[in-house]
Amino acid sequence: MLNIIGRRYWFFGLSLLVIIPGLTALALWGLPMAFDITGGSLLEVRFESGEPPAPAEVVTLYQELNISVPQVQRAGTNDIVASSEPIDEATKIEIITEMESRFGGPITVLRFDSIGPSVGMEIVQRVIGAVGLAALGIMAYITYVFRDVPHAFRYSLAVIIAMLHDVAVVIGFEAIFGHFLGWEVDTLFLTALLTIIGFSVYDSIVVFDRIRENQRIHHRLDYETLVNHSIVQTLNRSTSTQLIVILTLLALLLFGGVTTRHFVVILLIGLFSGTYSSIFIA
Repeated sequence: MLNIIGRRYWFFGLSLLVIIPGLTALALWGLPMAFDITGGSLLEVRFESGEPPAPAEVVTLYQELNISVPQVQRAGTNDIVASSEPIDEATKIEIITEMESRFGGPITVLRFDSIGPSVGMEIVQRVIGAVGLAALGIMAYITYVFRDVPHAFRYSLAVIIAMLHDVAVVIGFEAIFGHFLGWEVDTLFLTALLTIIGFSVYDSIVVFDRIRENQRIHHRLDYETLVNHSIVQTLNRSTSTQLIVILTLLALLLFGGVTTRHFVVILLIGLFSGTYSSIFIA
């Protein structure tokens, strides 16, 4: 039988090897925020006549029109996505006209959105509030459900620690991706983070429920042996469930559009981390 509990400090060390570089990147570079968090405008256009200009050329165009802090990237073969400070409809038309004049047309506007900074911060505050309330609810639920098990409160703390582990892993990777790939924290990232938290908590509860059942059946076993036995019993179920989701996400990553790539990669990282933490950390 696999001795997972006996090697737990190795697994803790492996987690630190993943988390510390990410938190270092977070401290050094921070998390770049998308326009739907900080507020601003997003313009996505398609150059119908051929390959779009380089992002640096579009940045220069924005700056010449006195629009500050433009962030430009390609999306697909002929598409450009530019986020900037808030602009109105007239300014958008001016940008499109200048693009057609400078880079050639015709140009099709695929998306134009504007959002105020207060709305973006409200979204972030609601997400933080939801995570906090969920953590309290999870602790109360597990403490109640496992009330017939000694030290039930420790189980709830273990679930929260595993959840924080996964959040730290994801945010660390996001800081690295943000610096090297230009990825930004947006509402899709927050959605992925909440999904990851849900998977992490579910997996941990499955393992703990098996521990509770085995305590009734194998009450003569010492605690470490019983926990290890329970983890091994749930190992196949946990990995099989996550494998199905991971294969689906890999298909989306390979065949989906560029706009969903960030979301899918973050989900993949979070699901790997969630499976790992529920088995080896919690």
